Amino acid sequence: MEPKASCPAAAPLLERQFHVLVGVTGSVAALKVPLLVSRLLDVPGLEVAVVTTERAKHFYSPQDIPVTLYSDTDEWEMWKCRSDPVLHIHLRRWADLMLVAPLDANTLGKVASGICDNLLTCVIRAWDLRKPLLFCPAMNTAMWEHPITSQQVGQLKAFGYVEIPCVAKKLVCGDQGLGAMAEVDTIVDKVMEVLSRHAGLQQN
Repeated sequence: MEPKASCPAAAPLLERQFHVLVGVTGSVAALKVPLLVSRLLDVPGLEVAVVTTERAKHFYSPQDIPVTLYSDTDEWEMWKCRSDPVLHIHLRRWADLMLVAPLDANTLGKVASGICDNLLTCVIRAWDLRKPLLFCPAMNTAMWEHPITSQQVGQLKAFGYVEIPCVAKKLVCGDQGLGAMAEVDTIVDKVMEVLSRHAGLQQN
């Protein structure tokens, strides 16, 4: 049941293998997930797996994701009786870092309120707060500017999660303004920064 390793053979930048779990939600920015996963796999020392919501699948083809991809069906198919593994707990244990990219407005609201009604939100609700969790908001500008958004983002940061801020650009819907997911290179750089810091803390 281990997520498959797809890292290229190279001298590791990190002293040991690190497991990165990417969570994908139903924002149009999910179009960038294949590129994001590919860039993460370019980093020696990283193993990657993906957890997706059902709505996120509308924006990419699972065939374009070169690592193990988990969704709600896997959670329920895997567990048949008491001795079977619980997938959201297994993934929580497997991962050294979780990256939710993109985090849409709907899932932002769920996570801020503690709702866990799918595999992804169950992993987040069960997350070990000693490990890093990064999130990349992505939504329409009007949704981003709604007063509830800053409250919900603040709640996630109060949990100890790390925001990778959205950026301003012309959105797919045609609106211009804040709300677009951070660029893939920015996200990968932040993952490496946090992982390097986390690895250093573990060694001390």
